[in-house]
Amino acid sequence: MTLRIHAEGQGPDLALLHGWGMNATVWRALTTALAADYRVHAVEMPGYGVGDPAASADSLNEVIDALAAALPVSVRVCGWSLGGQVAMAWARRHPLQVTHLVLLATTPRFVCSDDWTCGMEQEEFESFVADADASLPRARLRFLTLQANGDAAARTVLRALRESVEQGGEPAGKAPAFGLALLRDIDLRVELARIDQPVLIMHGMNDALVPHSAGEHLAAALPRAEFESMGATGHALFATREDAVAKRIREFDGRY
Repeated sequence: MTLRIHAEGQGPDLALLHGWGMNATVWRALTTALAADYRVHAVEMPGYGVGDPAASADSLNEVIDALAAALPVSVRVCGWSLGGQVAMAWARRHPLQVTHLVLLATTPRFVCSDDWTCGMEQEEFESFVADADASLPRARLRFLTLQANGDAAARTVLRALRESVEQGGEPAGKAPAFGLALLRDIDLRVELARIDQPVLIMHGMNDALVPHSAGEHLAAALPRAEFESMGATGHALFATREDAVAKRIREFDGRY
């Protein structure tokens, strides 16, 4: 599998992994804010940002191994939402490659279960999957709205997210369904104690998609975690606050 990666800047390598339904265009402002200090690799996750159905993947490990092959042998990884889950799984599967993690609005498990209440209710998730099957554009707009909800600048955030989707192109083939299957099935709770890399967790206080408590759980369970709670922000906490997020990443990495 060949991944499309947009590289910019100078310095240590930093990979950016977007979430479901999005593409690497969503990272443009953050890339600009980080490019003076890092060689930023904005990754198009399999099936996104390209029109080639062959770019889709069949398993989480296939995605991780494609990332490992495409990125430098030593890399910092910043993941947002589903991208953050992939980043944690990558850190476990290739621990010598991933040196640091930055997790934006990330959870170890997206969907609620009998022993996990910090996620989306199962019925709501199934309703969303049905919407995506019926009309991907409608479902994605619903998803974008949830990402912006709760943010003090919700309208600006929603506009920025919609522009990223429009500019980045439509996902190919089975990529959307595969991403939803990952959101349904990934459960990293038992893996958290084994993630030894330094981790910066940034979570919006008003996240309407991934509860703030999920970020708090990560902070408590990961051995070397720092937690940054961002007030008046929702799920897309970096969308209009790229300078503040970039500054915190540099501070975490000792580059500020």
